[in-house]
Amino acid sequence: MPKGEIAEKEPAVLELEAGTYWWCQCGLSDDQPFCDGSHTGTEFGPVKLELEEEQSVALCQCKQTDDQPFCDGTHSTLE
Repeated sequence: MPKGEIAEKEPAVLELEAGTYWWCQCGLSDDQPFCDGSHTGTEFGPVKLELEEEQSVALCQCKQTDDQPFCDGTHSTLE
């Protein structure tokens, strides 16, 4: 599967409330790490993230992770 554009080379570590979030897969959103619809016309779409309770998450911003939408450390291998 193709990977999106690199938005940042570090994760977004956030404390999120319970609810539904849409993670940007394309890397083009101005609202990183969340989708703002910038993927329109690309092969990418947002990834749904549902949280049952408030929790701290590390969301990928390099868009190269194999554990979407979570950071798997891939950013540390990018040049």
